[in-house]
Amino acid sequence: MAAGTTSTTTATAEDGRSEYTEDGTVDLKGNRVLRSKSGGWTACSFIVAYEIFERMAYCGISANLVLYLTQKLHQGTVVASNNVTYWIGTIWMTPILGAYVADAHLGRYWTFLIACAIYFVGMCLLTLAVSVPGLRPPPYNDINETDCPKATTLELEVFFTALYTLAIGTGGTKPNISTIGADQFDDFDPKEKSQKLSFFNWWMFSIFFGILFGNTVLVYIQDNVGWALGYGIQTVGLAIAITVFLVGTPFYRHKNPNGSPFTRMARVIVASIRKWKVSIPEDPKDFYEFDVEEYTKIGKFKLQPTPTLRFLNKACVQINSKSPWKLCSVTEVEETKQMLRMLPILITTFLPSVMVAQSNTLFIKQGSTLDKRMGHIKLPPASLGAFVTIAMLVCIILYDQVFVKIVRRWTKNPRGITLLQRLGIGFTLHIVIMVIASVTEKHRLSVAQKHNLVESGGQVPLTIFILLPQFILMGVADAYSEVAKIEFFYDQAPESMKSLGTSYSMTSVGIGNFLSSFILSTVSHITKENGHKGWIQNNLNASRLDLYFAFLAVLSFLNIIVFLIVSKLYRYKDEVSNSMEVLKEELGRAKKESTRERMYKAIKR
Repeated sequence: MAAGTTSTTTATAEDGRSEYTEDGTVDLKGNRVLRSKSGGWTACSFIVAYEIFERMAYCGISANLVLYLTQKLHQGTVVASNNVTYWIGTIWMTPILGAYVADAHLGRYWTFLIACAIYFVGMCLLTLAVSVPGLRPPPYNDINETDCPKATTLELEVFFTALYTLAIGTGGTKPNISTIGADQFDDFDPKEKSQKLSFFNWWMFSIFFGILFGNTVLVYIQDNVGWALGYGIQTVGLAIAITVFLVGTPFYRHKNPNGSPFTRMARVIVASIRKWKVSIPEDPKDFYEFDVEEYTKIGKFKLQPTPTLRFLNKACVQINSKSPWKLCSVTEVEETKQMLRMLPILITTFLPSVMVAQSNTLFIKQGSTLDKRMGHIKLPPASLGAFVTIAMLVCIILYDQVFVKIVRRWTKNPRGITLLQRLGIGFTLHIVIMVIASVTEKHRLSVAQKHNLVESGGQVPLTIFILLPQFILMGVADAYSEVAKIEFFYDQAPESMKSLGTSYSMTSVGIGNFLSSFILSTVSHITKENGHKGWIQNNLNASRLDLYFAFLAVLSFLNIIVFLIVSKLYRYKDEVSNSMEVLKEELGRAKKESTRERMYKAIKR
């Protein structure tokens, strides 16, 4: 059979595996793809390489943005911190739009490429905004002086237009690039399914490898050489990333768009409400559903009815009308259920994203008040983010290569532990991080008071490395929560809504950053009432960040209680293939063979 044929005949290789993928993936022309000549780690190598360069560019902005706003645009601590979280929040909210366009209209590949073009334009404009005289404020060394020149309206407009153009571009890249990567592994093939279980670990490894470069080399260049050169390197890096992705095009597998997921979900909900008086039959065979052949033609999977969210089953109860707003298929109902079931979990991820946001804002501002010397080198405060990355890289390797292999012998779970258990571990670490940050800040304030630096806001005679524990633990927490979050929402989303599912994890970060701004502004306002100075001021030596971090620790504790409740009630979706069961059986056999081998050796001794 020739490659590219659309025949439904299944060819098999010598090992019994189908020569063609069985998950509905095609090439750019819509033809079936050979397993041996597409997808897998070969295709993913280009995608991972793209992500390394892209994250280098993105992190070079986000890591140091709070310092650019305060030191170059001369904004206050609260205003600058909020501007950072507003922008990061937008970065992670626009993926909903990008996911919709990909799933409903253009497909992931073309949506991604168009978004890359917008992203690159934003990056070029941002480089001009920090480079060209007249588009940036004149240099000024002492930001504590009241007569320092403020940024003009034009300078602010150009800078923030560049930032938000870039944010629109990332809205189409972020939800689709990781989904394109996961699409390179066939769920119906046990070998590829096993590789897919490791994909998100190594995906996050590549992300933070790029972030490590951004947090070290780029922020050092920005602080010590110049912002123009730093942003220029990032722009070139993004151009390289897009080029690498394009080179890998012949190897990619694609999934065709299946119409608007929001429309399908709305139809199910509306149909259920309109038929609220209709009785639900006991026999699932009485529900309305298409034949398997219909789904095969469009590369979708037929789903079986489930008892959860039973009210929505009314949408597929057969009636005289065939209107899609009155009668939906079982598969459409189950897809809607899957997306709705994840919402309580999604809500519990908002506050943990608030904790992560501190490492880009107040943690960096803390570092700017401390002794930044390391020998003869003066470290940029944002470079502490490198320790988040290093901790995460090490933790991901140990988790994937050691922890999973040991634990799954007992759990029989190919992932080692469930995705929600992994999320819970990361959320618990956030409580510990905020407690440590509060204690560290209290010590910093006591030293500032001892040396009469409260009013002057001068540098506190403490090394910046006293902040290392909170940054390192943040990396460990990310290795659990951030990896699990993106894998959970991808894995649990219906096959035709994977981009939308992935955007859930990004929405979590976006709302978390907006929530961080809201909490910071609210606490700042409330603590200033009745003549008090307030917990958060431009002069951190006169602030009470220790109390603010303690408050966040309490919020994290309350959030994890809610998380435990909703995760206990959550029902994982059924697998569309038996590959996961095959993997479990293989693990069980491996354990039995290992046990027999140990017994045999013991008898011989």
